[in-house]
Order: sequence, then C-alpha cells, then structure tokens
Amino acid sequence: MLLVIDVGNTNTVLGLYDGDQIVHDWRVRTVVDHTVDEYGMLIYNLYKNSKIRPREIRDIIISCVVPTMLNILEPLCEKYFNVKPLIVGPGIKTGMPILYDNPKEVGADRIVNAVAAYDKYGGDIIIVDFGTATTFDYVSKKGEYMGGCISPGIMIASEALFSKAAKLPRVEIARPKSVVGKDTVSSMQAGILFGYAGLVDGLVGRIKAEVMSDPKVIATGGLASIISPETKSINIVDEMLTLEGLRILHKRNSEQ
Repeated sequence: MLLVIDVGNTNTVLGLYDGDQIVHDWRVRTVVDHTVDEYGMLIYNLYKNSKIRPREIRDIIISCVVPTMLNILEPLCEKYFNVKPLIVGPGIKTGMPILYDNPKEVGADRIVNAVAAYDKYGGDIIIVDFGTATTFDYVSKKGEYMGGCISPGIMIASEALFSKAAKLPRVEIARPKSVVGKDTVSSMQAGILFGYAGLVDGLVGRIKAEVMSDPKVIATGGLASIISPETKSINIVDEMLTLEGLRILHKRNSEQ
C-alpha cells in the first residue's frame, strides 16, 4: 500500500492507497513541536482503528510546505514503516513543465494539485485551493504550469478580523440567512463568506481575461465545499485532488 501525506500550515492530510484506489483518508492538525514518536503514535492509532498494519505500507510520498515538519516525518517513516519517503521538491519527475521564473519557489502543494488536475480534467484549467492561503494556479492546454495567485486564506482573514477589531467576536465560517445581516455575527459571516466568494470570482475572471480563454475551474481544500456554492466561477469541487496528485507523482517516479 502507498501512504500519501500532504502537510499544510494548518492541517496535515493523509491518504492510504491500494493500487489506484484510496481506501482511507484522515485530516489532523499540523503541530511542529510534536516529536517523531508523538506523530508516530498518532499515525499508528489511525491505522489501528482502520485495522491496517504498518508493514502493509510499502511506499510513502510527502508534500510539505512546512520545512521543519520534514525533520519529523522523514525519520518517522524510517522508524515506524522502514520506508524512505519520496519528498515532492526539486528533482522529482512531475511530467509537467514548470514555467515559473524560479521553479524552486513554487509550493509543493501547488505542483501536486496542477499535476492531478491536468491528469483528471485536461489542460486549460484553474485550480483554486482553499487552505491556510488560497492559491490560484493555471495550467495551459499543453499541460504547462504557468503560475497563479496567492491570497490570504479565509480563516486567516476571519482571525485577523477577530484579533484586530476589539468588539468583534470569533465566528464560525457558515452561510448566513442573507447578505444584509441583522446582527454582528451574521454580518461578519456575510462579509467573510460572500466577500471571499467575490474575491474568488474576481481573480478567476482576471486570469481568464489574461489567458484569453475560458478555463474549467476546480476547487479543492478544506473549505472548498463551503465557499464554492457561493461563487459563480467554480465548476467542480474535488476534495481529494491533492492526495490523488501525490499518488500520480509517486507512480511517475517509481516507473523505470
């Protein structure tokens, strides 16, 4: 079996593949001050509850945007699974030209998403990933990674509003009854959710105008299912896109 691990700034998502089929997935908090053994026991308990034995894990691939986490996960893989993990980064075979001024600057998660989206949906596509940051990435018809945009994530925006405005409370990211809120909480929810939907539609529209085409728009990430229905531009929500991209990259780098 193949274990895929996507480490984000807020959450770490793990998926277990048997061939091309995902059989389990989990989402846990990214905690940079956990030890190797603390993370090892966490993952061990996930598998124990799913009746998976560690020795069934034959391969591991990791995408990570938190460099210090690799100091935990690489020894963890070798200690608990006796596997040297494949790390998504410079030198890995992606099968996709990266037309960034400095390809090493592109976040691993963005490349993984681009590879998966092109493989599943074809080129001329925009991927919107709702994570700690919200990223917008464009892949051409030829399958070239062209670049994109990065904006603050919806949770960052929400927390900033709470922490910087003394009289405003922390609110749940949820759809209010109307855009014109009748109380502080619903007013904040309207501004955050509908405002963010407008940000998405605005940036997607500008990308479409710049590339002079009408790309399909795929959304992924933890909040994709909440925000996407409020937008006019998102065509498909694919919550497993990043995990699928990791599976594809592992396969490409395992083939001789």
